[in-house]
Amino acid sequence: MSFWDKVKKIMSGGEDESSTEKKDVEITAGGSTIYRYEDQPEEKDPKDLFPEVQCVYLEEIEEHLTKYIAEPDLVFHEIISELVHIDVHWIKPSANYPYNILVTSGMSDLPMNVPEEIDDKEAYERAELMVVLPADWKIGDEEFQDDNNYWPVYFLKRLARFPHEYKTWLGYGHTIPNGMEAEEIANTGFGCMLLLPPMLSFDEEFLELQTKDGNIINFYAMIPVYKEEMDFKLEEGTDALLDLFDEYGISELVDIDRPNVCRK
Repeated sequence: MSFWDKVKKIMSGGEDESSTEKKDVEITAGGSTIYRYEDQPEEKDPKDLFPEVQCVYLEEIEEHLTKYIAEPDLVFHEIISELVHIDVHWIKPSANYPYNILVTSGMSDLPMNVPEEIDDKEAYERAELMVVLPADWKIGDEEFQDDNNYWPVYFLKRLARFPHEYKTWLGYGHTIPNGMEAEEIANTGFGCMLLLPPMLSFDEEFLELQTKDGNIINFYAMIPVYKEEMDFKLEEGTDALLDLFDEYGISELVDIDRPNVCRK
């Protein structure tokens, strides 16, 4: 079974929705539900600027990472938070995982607003995000002054707040464009983020964390994709895009020079 066939098998037990206050809803030819969101008011509610709930599952997430991947080498802590306090855990390259792994904690502090029509919706209410970067990716406070290095962290934090800000949810197969026009990100041609199961050598047991208080935290890999790939996914479905990823040998490991599998 190929890498992406395993991902499709995992996704078959979840929901394939497409995401971007909800104004209207439409269904694409590929079966994805598109939510269009209005801009939020510039003035923020003061209570949102200082989250009352913070680091609820921090220790359990760190234990989970240590058990299934490795103990995080460093945590990038937020100084100022809005809605939820998002930290980013850095696992440096190793023999077993020869790449950088960045994982959020804090997104799961609050439940997401999963639609009532989703089966077993409580199982999808909490999530954390991760991104897999090459071993030579420049990581650190000084390195992050350069947007070409920082954009994966920026989008981890942005997406981690997204469902709480817009009172929506994120899950398997969701796509979130960089602005309405899916503008190119930093020094890449990518214009969108796709969330999928993190299957790059990670055990299937890693995908879910059963918390001590009875909740489930899902871990989603944030995979940057080109606008044309997002459009193809919306028209043909996530499985069709994953078939192309399989054909081109693309994994969740970020490669800013990888081919656009939908470029004509």
